Amino acid sequence: MSDRALPERLAELVALSSGDSRADTVLRLTCGRALSLPPLPIPVDLTDGRSDEEAVLAAFAEQFSTDVTGVGDNQRQCFLNAFGDRAFRVVVAVFIADFVPRVWAGCDALGLGKPGVVSEVSWDADGDPVEKLLGGFVPAVARLRELDPVTTEVVRLRGAAAHNCRLCKSLRESHALDEGGSEDLYRQIADFESSEELTKAHKAALRYVDALIWTPSDIGESVVHGIQKHFSEKQAFELTLDVMRNAANKIAVALGADAPRVTDGTERYEVDEAGQTVFA
Repeated sequence: MSDRALPERLAELVALSSGDSRADTVLRLTCGRALSLPPLPIPVDLTDGRSDEEAVLAAFAEQFSTDVTGVGDNQRQCFLNAFGDRAFRVVVAVFIADFVPRVWAGCDALGLGKPGVVSEVSWDADGDPVEKLLGGFVPAVARLRELDPVTTEVVRLRGAAAHNCRLCKSLRESHALDEGGSEDLYRQIADFESSEELTKAHKAALRYVDALIWTPSDIGESVVHGIQKHFSEKQAFELTLDVMRNAANKIAVALGADAPRVTDGTERYEVDEAGQTVFA
């Protein structure tokens, strides 16, 4: 997969719908406000008040963007009650509205432009955002190989901790372990600034991960300088998309579906050449 194809995939994600154009507007405006970033393009204007369902959606989307770990059982159940069989598709639409603006903010700060931005959106009301995101975009990002496996895994584990994804925290990627990753190294991610084993490049990447997750509207010059010093443009683009790929765990966390596959310790997995996750 060439990275040139990924901006096209981002544009496709932007054009997708939750299945309800009013809901798309609500969730996109809500995520934009929560992030203090320009929202994704909206399909319709809201000319009247919100319905009860839309109020539930707005509250859910705001918590999803601000800190997904704060989605509690009551809010989750209210969301599921409101959207029923559509719930998973709607959560994926919320994720797209939450994370594509972060990608654009990160790339823009790094001088990479805003990949996937188009002057006019060709809305795709019938496309399946679940398939486009999880079946298309996520594996395409996983097929990128500009970054070394240890850096990729360090970045993944930082995102797993930020979103408190129990499944993600319980997994270890085999290629990274084979190339020098270890539990001793991974334990240092939590307090990476004081780590003696994480490299300067790792620390620069982790500062960028934190900025994309917690302060995407304010990515500091020192963070940008660190990425530009230690990574090529292709690596920086892959790093940005890796943070988005990893953050798809927010979907499972929000729905309470992030239980680990093992009850004790960790489980090995690897990302194959097709970008698919293969468990040991």
